[in-house]
Order: sequence, then C-alpha cells, then structure tokens
Amino acid sequence: MTDKPYNPDPHKHPGLHLIALLEASKAVLALLAATGLEMLGPQPLREAVNALIRRFSLDPDHGTLPSLLNMINPDAVHLAAVAMLAYGVLHLFEAWGLWRAKAWASWLGCVTAGIYLPFDIYAIIRHPGWASWSVLVINLIVVGVLARDIRKRHPKPTAPR
Repeated sequence: MTDKPYNPDPHKHPGLHLIALLEASKAVLALLAATGLEMLGPQPLREAVNALIRRFSLDPDHGTLPSLLNMINPDAVHLAAVAMLAYGVLHLFEAWGLWRAKAWASWLGCVTAGIYLPFDIYAIIRHPGWASWSVLVINLIVVGVLARDIRKRHPKPTAPR
C-alpha cells in the first residue's frame, strides 16, 4: 500500500486548524491575564488572598497563603505578567504556524502539549474527575494529531524491489 505524498496546502489539514484555534485561545487568555496583572497591580491579589485566609479561618501569620501573601509585590506581579506574556506570544506563534501547516509548528505543538501529559496524569491521580480526564484526553488528541502530521511529512523509505 502506497501512502499519498504530503499535501502542503494548509486547507487540507483541518485538524491543524482546530489545534491552531485552541492555541490561539490559550494565547489570548494569557495575554489578557498579563494585561490584567499589569493594570491592576498587586493589591487585588493581596485582597483575594486575605479574603481566602478570612473565609477559611486560617492563621494569618503561618501557612501557605500567608507566605504567598508576603511574596505578592510589584516586582513579583511584573515577573508573572512577563511570564504570561511570553507564554501567550509562544502560543500565538504556534497557532500561526499550525494554521499555515508549518512543520516546525507541528513539532513545537507536539513537544509543548507532550510536556503537559505527566502533569495531566498527576492531576487525575490527585483530583480525579471529568475536568482532569477531559484535559488529558484533549492533550492526547493534540499530541496524536501533531505526531501524525509529522509522520506524514517524513514517510518511511520503502525497500527497493
């Protein structure tokens, strides 16, 4: 059985377009979060953590949340915003490449989605439920589609007869 040669026309890869839309959505959310952090600054975060401490009657001087509260400062918020900005730009770049069926984008997407798989499995172990399973299934589908695209671009050489 002979495999058809890879068709470089982006319109022939609806799976890549769907993944590109998913990646673009992640990028937009990350960019909005980065913008929100920069616009609001540390005070709303500090108020939210204080509200959690009060809500759950936690010790305001000891524990994880008070430690987190002490780390929330303008520099930490700027650093988090820069990290979210970088995450968003990376996924926007990936989405652009996938939409145009670029090989490098399939590799980038396969690696970035594959990195999440151990964390997805850990999430299922720690918090079993439909949400954890859904995220794992989506990431497995993404890795599968992108790996198939990579494999189709580089078919196995056939032995001479």
